[in-house]
Amino acid sequence: MSVKKPISPALWSRIRLFAMDVDGVLTDGTVLISSDGTESKRFSILDGLGLARLRDVGLPLAWISGRASGATTARATELKIPHLIQGRVDKLTALTELAAQLGLPLSACAYMGDDVIDVPALRAAGLGISVPGAMPEALAAADYITKRTAGLGAVREVCDLLLAARRNVPSAAPTKKIPK
Repeated sequence: MSVKKPISPALWSRIRLFAMDVDGVLTDGTVLISSDGTESKRFSILDGLGLARLRDVGLPLAWISGRASGATTARATELKIPHLIQGRVDKLTALTELAAQLGLPLSACAYMGDDVIDVPALRAAGLGISVPGAMPEALAAADYITKRTAGLGAVREVCDLLLAARRNVPSAAPTKKIPK
């Protein structure tokens, strides 16, 4: 499963903020908790490089998670994700507030999510993206469903599409050279 309807390169190129859920998008949704209460998550290096490439060309990035996690904070810090919002179950309000802070309409935002709490943000964003294995409500609300699965390159797939669109549409020319 991938594209539900054709997504033009022009639409990808109009995206000025890429926001996403964490658990079930950047990870496979599994949380490991040791006997001492330490939490661990597994993040994909593929996704990390894709996000770094977008960051390096100046596309704002945001992680919006319904739960707070030290593992999420550590990974976001490592990747220099500029907008980390945790403990916000109302993803639409978080996305709307961030877009307003950045001076962007929601139509210029892509949002990637996998569960019912992501549905309002998926519907409101200019481009709603989900992953195979997401909850049926999220799949129905998404404009695009990745080929790659959560935690295994799904975010990288979207990063590559955003980078390609920015290369090929003059109005979206990056301010910095896009790394190969």
